[in-house]
Amino acid sequence: MVPAVYVVLRRSDAGEEVLLQLRSGTGYMDGHWAMAAAGHVESGESAVDAARREAAEELDIDIAAEDLVPLAVMHRTKGDRRAVNERVDFFFECRTWTGRPRRAEPHKAADLQWFPLDALPEETVPHEQYVLGHLHADTLPRIITYGF
Repeated sequence: MVPAVYVVLRRSDAGEEVLLQLRSGTGYMDGHWAMAAAGHVESGESAVDAARREAAEELDIDIAAEDLVPLAVMHRTKGDRRAVNERVDFFFECRTWTGRPRRAEPHKAADLQWFPLDALPEETVPHEQYVLGHLHADTLPRIITYGF
């Protein structure tokens, strides 16, 4: 299985908002909005360390480990029995960080915007849309199976 991390950056100064990036040039779900910091966990790296690294690489911000709040774990599949399509995703929420989020990898993201949690773009990566929708409704399960 391929492990990945997702960081839901949230702010409340203008209602509940989340930071999303518009994927571009990645070969996966380009043209869709996605959580602004996400990526694979590298060999020998913890999920928390991976989340912090991805936030630094993609957004040029620093997140303290204690500011990452675990939300859910998703076990997902495309149902084709290919190992590359068997995933375990760790979702974290973060409301405190150092720095101002920016597109630090513009070759992978065409845009970066805050969206109200109750008005996400239609073209959002489906499994991420699932998490954000349930987060908004306060019905997010801790363990999620997706695609089975």
